[in-house]
Amino acid sequence: MVDKWKIKRGLADAINDHDLHRILDCFTPDAILVSPVGLAEGREEVEWVFEQFFKGFPDLHLNVWYEATETDDPMVVEWTGTGTHTGPFLLPDGRELQATGRRITVRGTCSSFVEHDRITTHREYYDQFELFAQLGLHLSSD
Repeated sequence: MVDKWKIKRGLADAINDHDLHRILDCFTPDAILVSPVGLAEGREEVEWVFEQFFKGFPDLHLNVWYEATETDDPMVVEWTGTGTHTGPFLLPDGRELQATGRRITVRGTCSSFVEHDRITTHREYYDQFELFAQLGLHLSSD
């Protein structure tokens, strides 16, 4: 029997190690990642999403502080992400925000669905506005 929580925890460990190979190994080839960044379909697009965060925040670290272990369909965790913006970070409009040197702390949650031994769907929820505000960005009235 597959230990779904082992797969979920393995994903968090791989993210903290910035190990794209291990991250992708957690997902099925046709996996779907849903996040404030948008929809990523398939391993290539999932990899691209993680690459963008690792480029902008080379010290990105997730601290998982709650696991809803009463169920494994979906598996839900709450986390706090921290890092320093020392590299280019892609914004929703396609521009890159150059390094600001600012530290970020973002709270979020994610849910994952596992079939057999891989994640088929992974949903990340965090306040993108909170992240952007910490980077010094502001709403515009364009």
